[in-house]
Amino acid sequence: MTVLHLADEGEAADLAAFLSRLLHYDRGAAVRLQAVGTALAVFGRPPSFEVLAVRAVRLAKPYEHGLDDTLDVTVSAGELLESVDEAGATAAVPAAVTGPPWAGVLPPRGGWQPVAGLPGAEELRRLVSTAVAEFRGRTEELALEERTRSRLDLIGREIWSRTIADTGLPVRAVHAAQSLGFLRTGAAAPARLVASGAWLRLRTPYGSVAVRRSGLGTFGLSVR
Repeated sequence: MTVLHLADEGEAADLAAFLSRLLHYDRGAAVRLQAVGTALAVFGRPPSFEVLAVRAVRLAKPYEHGLDDTLDVTVSAGELLESVDEAGATAAVPAAVTGPPWAGVLPPRGGWQPVAGLPGAEELRRLVSTAVAEFRGRTEELALEERTRSRLDLIGREIWSRTIADTGLPVRAVHAAQSLGFLRTGAAAPARLVASGAWLRLRTPYGSVAVRRSGLGTFGLSVR
């Protein structure tokens, strides 16, 4: 079994927290792992938000396994979480699984350019809070017989698909970043927005969220 040696206990704790949040939204979640050198990227897709979440993890030493110096595998998020040893700063890579469709494709690796107009972190959090309050208010106004799944989904889609200023970034991407622990108060560096092709990526020091400008309904990702 391949064992990943993480940079320190903090990296192990952050990885465990990210996996726990993914499992909160999908108990059967899978993640795609890619390791090159001392960098490990963990990709997940929480279904409630329709975004691709990426958590970068630092390794204590360059990845190596036999004659291989790269890792690219899709595994169970639950099994990976169970293998994380925070005190020892290690994680064992579980057996590969047949991943969901999104796991076979990823956003572009390069070509990302800055996008202007993204508000500061506090304003982003206020936008999410306002959207959550609006969703609750509008659903509570409905009669009980009108609170069907399709009606609630319609309201949610309208609210969360709204874009922020002129950036094209949907509010749901910011909601996902906050819910996954990426948009933290007092972060050492501000959130940044970058674009590559049809993709937008909200980057923070704790992780990033990628989304197609027109949504993820049709995956137009680059196969990797």
